[in-house]
Amino acid sequence: MGGDGQTGGRAAAPAIELKGISKAFGPVQANRDISLRVMPGTIHGIVGENGAGKSTLMSILYGFYKADAGEILIGGQRTQIPDSQAAIRAGIGMVFQHFKLVENFTVLENVILGVEEGRLLKPSLAKARGVLKSLAEDYELNVDPDALIEELGVGMKQRVEILKALYRQADILILDEPTGVLTPAEADHLFRILKNLKSEGKTIILITHKLREIMAITDTVSVMRRGQMTATLETAQTSPEELAELMVGRKVLLRIDKKPATPGRTVLEVENLRVTDEDGVERLKGVSLNVRAGEILGIAGVAGNGQSQLLEVLGGMIPGTGTVRINGDAIDLTGRHSDGQSRRARGIAHVPEDRQREGLIMPFMAWENVVFGYHHDPAYQKNRALMDNAGIRRLAEEKMERFDVRPPNPGLAARNFSGGNQQKIVLAREIERNPDLLLVGQPTRGVDIGAIEFIHQRILDLRDAGKAVLLVSVELEEILSMSDRIAVMFDGRIMGERLPGETDEMELGLMMAGMNGKAA
Repeated sequence: MGGDGQTGGRAAAPAIELKGISKAFGPVQANRDISLRVMPGTIHGIVGENGAGKSTLMSILYGFYKADAGEILIGGQRTQIPDSQAAIRAGIGMVFQHFKLVENFTVLENVILGVEEGRLLKPSLAKARGVLKSLAEDYELNVDPDALIEELGVGMKQRVEILKALYRQADILILDEPTGVLTPAEADHLFRILKNLKSEGKTIILITHKLREIMAITDTVSVMRRGQMTATLETAQTSPEELAELMVGRKVLLRIDKKPATPGRTVLEVENLRVTDEDGVERLKGVSLNVRAGEILGIAGVAGNGQSQLLEVLGGMIPGTGTVRINGDAIDLTGRHSDGQSRRARGIAHVPEDRQREGLIMPFMAWENVVFGYHHDPAYQKNRALMDNAGIRRLAEEKMERFDVRPPNPGLAARNFSGGNQQKIVLAREIERNPDLLLVGQPTRGVDIGAIEFIHQRILDLRDAGKAVLLVSVELEEILSMSDRIAVMFDGRIMGERLPGETDEMELGLMMAGMNGKAA
């Protein structure tokens, strides 16, 4: 395919053209009259807030959903895509955010799964081995074909997903949030792979919320808002600020403006903390750290390296061994006084990583969620037997107003709020208790870009009020911009600490991969 987009003197047809695509789920209009053109041999980004309809649109293209209206053209030809097999036949491959691999199969077995030729596996495996060798050489997709998936890191697993699509002769590749679980070095390697694919004439659609990635890798970017396509721009002719404004519908401050920290007394001391899970696997391997009043300690690391267990044991959700002190006094890690309620009594507030499973009871109303965990507080009691529901509702209204929860309706079930507003409900509950220590995990995961700046500011306000904050995030940009000190975790250990102004993403990325710094 020529780089000038011409075929025989005529302009090439779009690799993909969507015309008037609409899709509703009951009363919710996920996609509304969407039209999109993606040219062959380009990397086309799609951005939008959480719930803007990006994933629904791509799921229609890949055959997971059937559009209520509209048509799909592939290479200029109208194409019906009733299921994913039809999408594969049309030359479309998709790499999902959560990989679709069989963990106890080899790379080779995963690649041929579903496209075996005949009843005998040996010829299919032999053919696949040769094709994989060729693909690895062409696109920097080196991976051991005989390795078990469960033995591979996330970066390698992603390569297997790309190999699966290419083995099925995909000319169009859709990637959904592909760098969410990668170190910076792995993300850079992925971008090299995508550029190699593009140079061979492949068409890439990249769904991401990371505007910096859009600017670095795409040729064209389309912006979605509330189920509609609001703009398609040449990437070189736009900016992160313009894209953010198009996504949200107003100007958004992308830079975090914070004053220098003034750390005080030590609030949290952790020494030789260890956690072993139900399967007997040691998840924390002697973690030691401290957090002072008036500072944010950021914990960086690829998901699955012990950060979740660190928050859970400090928050009283799971037992551990070692020593943890709050304001100089040791807390119970294994006995009957080791639970969330005892932690809250000691001045620890916890915003968990998964707000829907651990931070909220989704069918319950917002006003009920605003007091969960603190409902034994005498301030919420009418008498010893009854809670003051009317008073709690008034309190919830005030908190929702201060935290800009939309809609500001305390009688609405938690599941009916967007991800960003669900997070604000959890933050309002925890921050307004004026804790000595705030444990906060993935504060802006799946949160609209407009809500991110608000959430960051509330956390900074708590720090500036002289409180200690332990922040866990897989987003390195968030860690670098929010933290006063950064500790890097790998394989259940602290690899070392850095000051944000004296490090960068590359050094932190090496530490996240266990390749730099000494375990502490």
